[in-house]
Amino acid sequence: MQQNNGLDKSQLISFGIFSMILIGFMFYFQNKNAQEQQEQLAIDAKKTELVTKAKPLATNLNATAVTPTSVQKVKLHNDELDLEFSSVGGQLSSVKLNKFQAFGGKPLYLFNNNNASYGFQFKDKSGKVFNTKDLVFAPQVAGNVVTLSSQIGTATIQFIYTLKAKYTVDFQVKTQGLATLVNDGKANFVWDYNVRGAEKGRSQEETHTEFSYAFNNYKDYDYDARTDMDEPDETLNWIGVKQQFFSAVIEAKNGFTKSKGYQEPIEEGEFLKKFNFDGQVNLAGNELNQDFTWYFMPLDMDLLKSFDKNFDEILPLGWSFIGSLNRHVFMPMYTLISGWGIAAGWAIFWMTIIIKLILSPVMFKQHKLSAMMKVIRPEIDEVNAKFKDADPMKKQQETMAVYRKAGVNQMAGCLPALVQIPLFYALFRFFPNMLDLRGKSFWFAPDLTAYDDVIKFGFNIPLLGEHLSILALACTIVILIYTVMTSGNIQQPQQEGMPNMKVLMYIFPITFLFFLNSSASGLSWYYFVSNAINIVIILVIKYFILDEKKIHAQIQENKQKEPKKEGKFQKRMREMMEQAQEQQKAQQNKKK
Repeated sequence: MQQNNGLDKSQLISFGIFSMILIGFMFYFQNKNAQEQQEQLAIDAKKTELVTKAKPLATNLNATAVTPTSVQKVKLHNDELDLEFSSVGGQLSSVKLNKFQAFGGKPLYLFNNNNASYGFQFKDKSGKVFNTKDLVFAPQVAGNVVTLSSQIGTATIQFIYTLKAKYTVDFQVKTQGLATLVNDGKANFVWDYNVRGAEKGRSQEETHTEFSYAFNNYKDYDYDARTDMDEPDETLNWIGVKQQFFSAVIEAKNGFTKSKGYQEPIEEGEFLKKFNFDGQVNLAGNELNQDFTWYFMPLDMDLLKSFDKNFDEILPLGWSFIGSLNRHVFMPMYTLISGWGIAAGWAIFWMTIIIKLILSPVMFKQHKLSAMMKVIRPEIDEVNAKFKDADPMKKQQETMAVYRKAGVNQMAGCLPALVQIPLFYALFRFFPNMLDLRGKSFWFAPDLTAYDDVIKFGFNIPLLGEHLSILALACTIVILIYTVMTSGNIQQPQQEGMPNMKVLMYIFPITFLFFLNSSASGLSWYYFVSNAINIVIILVIKYFILDEKKIHAQIQENKQKEPKKEGKFQKRMREMMEQAQEQQKAQQNKKK
């Protein structure tokens, strides 16, 4: 057997592949080690930057430099708030609300893990800018008071925090010798805040996260959910960033002027939005000795009103009549019913019953008109057949004449719809913003201020999301049943190009599903009960109250009488139709 001491083709290929794999591994681990070294260097650089952030100030103004041992944390605590203060910047570094939890049972922090920073920005006599956020403060604790002091050049800056009841932290700023450093008579309060999500529904909470502020000596209020906020001419009494149920607010006793702000949504992760506020405060003799107050509070109506600083406007209950309806009707009604000791879901149920009883006279007229329209349908069909090829205006006039002779006022059905529009919008504002409903479960809905997601897809469906709300689905089905029961009275369009109203009425409940699927489950539950009651009312009227034979006989009798005198609205409508008909004829003659 001949021995081959060389390498055959397959061995060469194997050796080549093995060599490439070996070289690949060498490069991989070399790059990995280099990347790890770079990451560690970046971390060390970041730590060094944090530790030595005040060094440029130390060079220019002999400020105290930050060292690892000089970064201190001190705490204050009461039943409502847990506070932590950092010696770097003399800021509140952590704010925890003790009586509430974030979604999933997590502690509820407004400030924590460097998501918020604030300070006063000055310009020294050489034009260089320095900020108290970059200074090191020495803390002292005495009871419920924390005093943080910092030396910068020949100036002393003190921040004095006092923890009080009702989610309040007094914040006094005192300076001595600052006039030796600055001479422009003003400072800027700069607040950066990344708002952390605390609720289940991200999109809903993000919608309710925005700037809010008061001015004109607390008399006027405004909010801003846009990208930029600009108030150059107003003196703001307080500026806050509100979430769905909580708000962080700072009040300036002498006000903020030339205020501007910026907000930017954060697409995903634990944070919802990024905020920046910059407001000017005036110095007296180039010294900053002013009083401020921090409020870290739940948006509870009674609590907000107790401050008498227009804080109750932070609750987005709607403008004008809508807001009054929520404040003076729906909120007291829910509070009264829930005070009976029943579950929140059943409180909404009885609230719906009461609202329906209040509206029952108007609703009865609507459903009675619906029944009469059904009875008169043969006469309307007869007119349509008789004037099939006639002028559309003429056909409409004859149709209205039938209604008038029968004593049926079509416009009477508009009143209930008009009444329900403000109710709909008020309740749309009520359920996602009622703090008493937050975290209250009902059946399969764990929180009546958020959607229920028992049915999860595991993937995203456009417009619907990754879940299907059972209450939203049930509400949609009930609205569809109600639509089927009432759509028989809708007259089909007689002119080409006119939309089919029946089709539109069936589309509406389907679109309602997409709207409710990510809304508060309490809202879906209310509309489910409300429309179920509507169905019961229709059935009761049809089988126990109105006799269609008697109504038909009455209509025939009305037709034999003198035509009922036109109302002002009906007369105006007839005259407009006749005028339009004359104009149409004139245009046709002109073309001929």
